[in-house]
Amino acid sequence: MQLNKFTDIGLRVLMYLSQSRFDQQVTIDEIATTFDLPRNHLIKVITRLNKLGWIKATRGRNGGLELNPESLQLRIGDILRELENTTELINCEKPMCRFHGDCLLKGALQTGLESFYAHMNQHRLFDIVNHNTREKIISMHKTHAA
Repeated sequence: MQLNKFTDIGLRVLMYLSQSRFDQQVTIDEIATTFDLPRNHLIKVITRLNKLGWIKATRGRNGGLELNPESLQLRIGDILRELENTTELINCEKPMCRFHGDCLLKGALQTGLESFYAHMNQHRLFDIVNHNTREKIISMHKTHAA
């Protein structure tokens, strides 16, 4: 299983914002430049994160992005489930599969997907931005500020 680009960008944004200084908001252009991302795609991701309440986006000249402090407690599996928007890995009905009704693959895949999300829920956003990752993110912020 590979995460879609939307989810990948969403995770990077959450991680990057986790170490931003609260006296200086992060801009969309900063994130786009730092991660070499298309601005239009990034805006879609940020809009979703903002609607979910995980980040706060302020428009205008002095606007920018900041992480909702409570988002540090988000479970990674819940983040993935929300951003991936995947409830099943295969659809046996579109197009109609010739094995439909006589196959155990869909059930096995569903069990695996649920196990994946459950395992990922053992980690919080706070956990994955600790130690070396935290230092790298802080360094990235400093590089952009310079």
